[in-house]
Amino acid sequence: MIKHVVMWTIKEGIDGKTKEQNILRLKVMLDDLVGKIPEIKELEVGVNYNASPAAYDLVLYSVFKDKEELAIYQDHPDHVKVKEFVAKVADKRAVVDYEV
Repeated sequence: MIKHVVMWTIKEGIDGKTKEQNILRLKVMLDDLVGKIPEIKELEVGVNYNASPAAYDLVLYSVFKDKEELAIYQDHPDHVKVKEFVAKVADKRAVVDYEV
């Protein structure tokens, strides 16, 4: 099993939206990948409430059978659309992929 964890901080005012609106837009886009990309075994998206300056705004936790299925997910057209949105709105990104 591969666990894929990504965290983002989101910029203010992109596409005429507030930071909070774009966080929710990204959450919906990520949640909507379930059912569209069969390689996703589990997917959870969380919006941060911690006010710490070290905190990220949004986290994605997802599970894949193996590295090959993770690669299929990353290249899937629906995921590519999400990545294009992220490229516009994200300020920082952190990622960890690990095998269990």
